[in-house]
Amino acid sequence: MKIESLKSVPAGYINTPLEPMPRLAAALGLTKDAEARRMSDTLTVGLTDAPTDDKANASDAASHCGLYIKRDDMTGLALGGNKARKLNYIVNYALENGYTALMTFGGIQTNHGRLTVAAAVRYGLKPILVLKGKKPDYLSGNLLLDRLMGADIYFADTSAADALPAAEQAAAKQRYVNECAAQIIAEYEARGDKVLSVPVGGQTVIGSAGYIQAIPEIMAQMKAQNIRAKHLVVGYGSTGTFAGLWAGAKYYRAPFEVIGIPIEPDYRPVEETVDFINELSEYFEMGFTCRKEDLHLEFGCDSADGCRPGDSLSAVGGTVGQAPVGYGGVGYNEPDAVTESYIELLARTEAIFVDPCYTGKVLHGYVDLLKRGVIRAEDGAIFMHTGGAPGLWTKEHLDHMQERYWSDEEKDHVHIFNL
Repeated sequence: MKIESLKSVPAGYINTPLEPMPRLAAALGLTKDAEARRMSDTLTVGLTDAPTDDKANASDAASHCGLYIKRDDMTGLALGGNKARKLNYIVNYALENGYTALMTFGGIQTNHGRLTVAAAVRYGLKPILVLKGKKPDYLSGNLLLDRLMGADIYFADTSAADALPAAEQAAAKQRYVNECAAQIIAEYEARGDKVLSVPVGGQTVIGSAGYIQAIPEIMAQMKAQNIRAKHLVVGYGSTGTFAGLWAGAKYYRAPFEVIGIPIEPDYRPVEETVDFINELSEYFEMGFTCRKEDLHLEFGCDSADGCRPGDSLSAVGGTVGQAPVGYGGVGYNEPDAVTESYIELLARTEAIFVDPCYTGKVLHGYVDLLKRGVIRAEDGAIFMHTGGAPGLWTKEHLDHMQERYWSDEEKDHVHIFNL
């Protein structure tokens, strides 16, 4: 089957904005244009404070700053995010094949789960979530949104497997989740439902088609806006998005290289991603073969695969305690001060929010690669924003950020008047 013939439904919006990030470029010292520098002399001054002619000059300079962001946080479905592109195809497959329910998996605060629930609701399918971990005592973040949309939520507590040898834990946990899923499907089907089981992150051949087809969209936007870019930086997690973008870039002969940033230290083996990309190529008759050495991943300074000892890790920090922290942070969805620094950096320069589990870590990698010269602003570099902002409002991250942003009124620019 040719990728161009695959059908989809509009679960979420496509043609999301591709925008310049001039104030981030200026904050990093990467803007050469004098007007852009003038625009960014003080990052705390709003654009509306500039004279009219300066605003026009700033706008022109912005389009040539070299740093760009693809706003897939604006896909519209349940506060947006990259999984909407995949769900456009997954939901169409479900409807065409008579499924009545969508079931998917993830961590407690899964963004993919939130969007799968939303897509199911939008098309009249029953939303089912199977979440790995204990039920939290406090409802927050994505879980609140899942409950508001009426999802059926099942928690698969795999903590007992922590007592096993480290080499056996992952397999034991996955077996238990699979057993729970089989039981859940049997219960629904006994009531007359037909359940489509969607893997973690929507990593299916059909789902990844959404990101294969994102490539011609990006290329058309680059042409329309006179943007040149040699690099596109995206997260590397369950890898369906990365694989789709890589395959699409190869198939459509994109002018940029796709660079993956692992979002946790324990990342998916590269060999599995290579196999999946080749599966995409075969299924959609794309005519190429991917090898391990064809993929470009960047890990950060705490990894032998990352930057050299002594290289800059961070423009705004780079350590937690005394230990260097790579782009993947200290663990999956675990709070860390370095990732928070990059969340703050983009918020204070471009008023765009990234999240502490995924896109904050990818931004860390994007900025550090620019600072180290691995990618260059003059060559053009696109940051793929895949969404996830509700993660900012999860209890564990809110708790972690209290001292940083809400403990010192003078430092926090918080002022109180009393009658």
